[in-house]
Amino acid sequence: MGFVEVMMTVKTYVLMVLLQFGYAGMFVISVASIKSGMNHFVLVVYRNAIAALFIAPFALWFERKTRPEMTVIIFLKIAVLALLEPVLDQNLYYMGANLTSAGFASALYNMIPAITFIMAIVLRIEKLRIKSRHSQAKIVGSLVTVVGALLMILYKGPVVEFVWSKARSHRDTATSQSSGNWLTGIFMLLGSCLCWSSFFILQSNTLETYSAELSLTTLICLMGAAMSAVVTLAVEGFSAKPWTIGWDMRLVTAIYSGVVCSGVAYYVQGIVMKERGPVFVTAFNPSA
Repeated sequence: MGFVEVMMTVKTYVLMVLLQFGYAGMFVISVASIKSGMNHFVLVVYRNAIAALFIAPFALWFERKTRPEMTVIIFLKIAVLALLEPVLDQNLYYMGANLTSAGFASALYNMIPAITFIMAIVLRIEKLRIKSRHSQAKIVGSLVTVVGALLMILYKGPVVEFVWSKARSHRDTATSQSSGNWLTGIFMLLGSCLCWSSFFILQSNTLETYSAELSLTTLICLMGAAMSAVVTLAVEGFSAKPWTIGWDMRLVTAIYSGVVCSGVAYYVQGIVMKERGPVFVTAFNPSA
């Protein structure tokens, strides 16, 4: 087997592994920006608006002749996708991670493969054969992820101090725990996991009739930005202060998370999903 054949065989694995490196950076910088005062509702709006602007030119050029016709059913599916991920999942994640920590949120997101696997079985997207080693491996993997997530929720180990942190972040985490915000953050992160698993399932279903990954990504991000803007205005009012960001980490967070973790991520997930299904995509989590 030649190099090209090998790369085609492992392509989906390579794409998903590379995507996780992108998500890892987002986990750190997004929580740092929010803890330093950035409004998470505004971050969601900027993130998806930037993603739409980044992907749209590629969608208009590369899919101009292959883009399927838009129907009412497809439009409604895209609207639900925008509500599930950009609006609900991202806001719940940012709020939950702010009340807990970036590391905890990343670890808890290990439950996504198990949740997606169960949903796929219920909806008959995934076939479960108890005697099959393939199915047995998925069951064992799902159980391991759930047990690991439960350990993260129930167990609070000793604080590990780092020389360069001077215990600042640990003191902040301890404060959140003592004030009862930790449990609230857990429920928000669990809600985020459920929304994101639902997003994967619906995205897979939508791609069956609207097989234009770039266009689908653009529309999801565009509608997500619009919906998030309405939510932000309803919650924060018409004050310009929350929307103001400078040439600092907040701008970097919006651009990075928009381009890498929304624009590129939705597109890559769509490509892999068409070949391997939604359960395979979520097996590479944690992500957000």
